Amino acid sequence: MAPSSFFDEEKSTAMAAYLLQKCPRRRMNYLKLIKLMYIADREALRRWGYPLTGDAYFSLPYGPVVSRIKDLITDDPEFSGAKIWTRCIRQTDHDVEATDAGPLDILSPDERELLEEVFARYGSYTPWQLVDLTHGFPEWRDPRGSSEQITYKDILCAVGRSQESDELVEDIEAHAALRRALGYEVRG
Repeated sequence: MAPSSFFDEEKSTAMAAYLLQKCPRRRMNYLKLIKLMYIADREALRRWGYPLTGDAYFSLPYGPVVSRIKDLITDDPEFSGAKIWTRCIRQTDHDVEATDAGPLDILSPDERELLEEVFARYGSYTPWQLVDLTHGFPEWRDPRGSSEQITYKDILCAVGRSQESDELVEDIEAHAALRRALGYEVRG
């Protein structure tokens, strides 16, 4: 059974705004942003055993994606149900830009450092270089023109945490259940 996601719109918005502020004119190609955020979540799972965005992940023809974030960027903002994202992030053609700094204070110093490292390492890549890079991630499977879910366990195993993956997935599930019990919106 795949774990339920617990999409954190506030933290995801802060992450996107933080990465966008590193770019000229605070804007970048949306595919690149989606890839950088996936890589950041993947690295958080490797380091700490939990994701930052709480998003659901899917293998698509262009590699793995953070699903809800992709939808926030590519779907009509009026129908997305987003509150914070649409106030801080705007899509223009194939780019996204930060229109507001967003809730950056929600990011811990360690999370900011992780985003700095991701941007320092991959920020100069083109979107297509990131597609090629993420096609090489073991958790990505070619969906043959469709999509296929990537679980937290898939990523944990791919980043070398297979022995503890079941326990970590249980912790992620418990966190999602707690968020539901406290009334946070859960999507997945």
